[in-house]
Amino acid sequence: MGRTISEITRRAVAERAVFCCEYCRAQERYSPDDFVIDHILPRRRQGSNLLVNLALACFTCNGHKQAATEALDPKTQQHVPLFNPRRDIWSHHFTWESDFEQIIGTTPTGRATVVRMHLNRDGLVNLRQVLRKLGLHPLEVW
Repeated sequence: MGRTISEITRRAVAERAVFCCEYCRAQERYSPDDFVIDHILPRRRQGSNLLVNLALACFTCNGHKQAATEALDPKTQQHVPLFNPRRDIWSHHFTWESDFEQIIGTTPTGRATVVRMHLNRDGLVNLRQVLRKLGLHPLEVW
């Protein structure tokens, strides 16, 4: 298993994600964060560089996720799997607050992911507010 991800693979992951973080839904073109390729199952846990194990993530989401594959659901206090963009459907685990500024977890996985990955961090909420006023958020491509 190679350690590096080819530019072709990076491009395929980004295009599949419509150039948005697959967790917080930040748009790469407007984000102050760099975007990286996330290993859904981390390499240290034998995760591969295959497309089925890769997701586009903003630098901050990736940093909060680190090597985690599960987190504590704040409602049930149970450890549950984090959102997996290759296996899960975003709208089955999350919804937008009425003003589209905050992501609400609607399942144990959604709630745990919102908390673990700080999907409503201040800078990101501020960016969503501005983009919403410009008619650029949320991006309705999923």
